[in-house]
Amino acid sequence: MAERGARFDGRVAIVVVLIAGIAAVAVAMVAGAVPALFELVAGPPPIVRAVLAGLAIVVGGRLLVAAVRRIDGSIRREPGDTGRIADASRIADADLGAMVRGVRSVFLAAAAFTAAAGWLLAEPLPLVIALVIAGVDVVETSFLLLVASRRA
Repeated sequence: MAERGARFDGRVAIVVVLIAGIAAVAVAMVAGAVPALFELVAGPPPIVRAVLAGLAIVVGGRLLVAAVRRIDGSIRREPGDTGRIADASRIADADLGAMVRGVRSVFLAAAAFTAAAGWLLAEPLPLVIALVIAGVDVVETSFLLLVASRRA
C-alpha cells in the first residue's frame, strides 16, 4: 500500500514538472508578442550579466556531470536490480526512468549553456531558445515518464 502512495506522489511530481515545461514554452511564445521584456532580461548591467552567465555555466556543468553519472549508473545496473519505473525482466540493460532523467539533465544543461550565451552577448534570442529547449525537453520526458510509470 505504501508503494502505491509513493508511485502516486511520483506521478504528481511528474505532472507538476510537465506543467512547468508547458509554462516555459508559453513564456517563450510571449517573447514574440513582448520582445522588450526579453531585451530587459538579457541586457542588465555587465556585472549582473557576468554573474548570471557564470551561474548558468556552473548549473549547466553540474547538470551535465549529473546526467553522465545517472546514464552511466542506469547502464551499469545489475540485471536483477529493479528501479522505480523499470522492471528488470523487461529492461535488463538499463533502468528506463534513470536514463530518461539523465537525458533530461543533458538537455537542461544545453538550455543553461544557451542562456549563458544570451547573457554574455546581451541578446534575448538565446534566452528564448533556452526556454524552448528546456520546456520542450521537460514536456516530452515528463510524458515518457508518465507512460513508463503506468506500465510498471
